[in-house]
Amino acid sequence: MNSPEQPLPTFDEVLLCTPQTSAEQVGLFLRRCLIPCRGGEKIYTMLYADELSYDVSCRAEELFQHLQHYGSSYRLVILCNCERDNSYLPSAFSHYKVHMIPQRSRAEIQQYLQHHFRVARPSNSAASVFKEHTCVGIVSSKRAGMGK
Repeated sequence: MNSPEQPLPTFDEVLLCTPQTSAEQVGLFLRRCLIPCRGGEKIYTMLYADELSYDVSCRAEELFQHLQHYGSSYRLVILCNCERDNSYLPSAFSHYKVHMIPQRSRAEIQQYLQHHFRVARPSNSAASVFKEHTCVGIVSSKRAGMGK
C-alpha cells in the first residue's frame, strides 16, 4: 500500500481459513508460498489461521517445516484473532509473532481500497448502488435477519 498503483493481492496469495479448510488446501497454499519459482515478490497471507482444525494445523506445521528448506526467501503472513492465539497454529508460530500497528490511517486505507474497487465506467451494475461506484460494499444492520 506504499503506492496507490500497487495491486491488491491475487486469489493465489490469500487463504481464508475456516474450520472446514482442508489440509490439502493449506498444503497447496504453503507450496505456492515456500517453493521458489518465478512468482516474483508476492506476499502470501493466511487469514483466520486460528480457525483451522487441530489435525489440519498439525499437518500444516509439519509441511511448513519440511518446505522451509527449499528456500529461505519467502513472504508469509499469518493473521489470527488475538483472542484465539492459544490455538495450535498461532502457538506453533509464536516465536515469529509480530504485533502489528497499522502504518496508515483509516482514511488512507479506505482511499486505497476505493481506488482499486471503483468501476471504471459505471453502467447498470450493482456498483451504482455503492458509494462512488465501487464494485464492493458492506451492508450491515444492528438488527439480525432484516433482508440484507
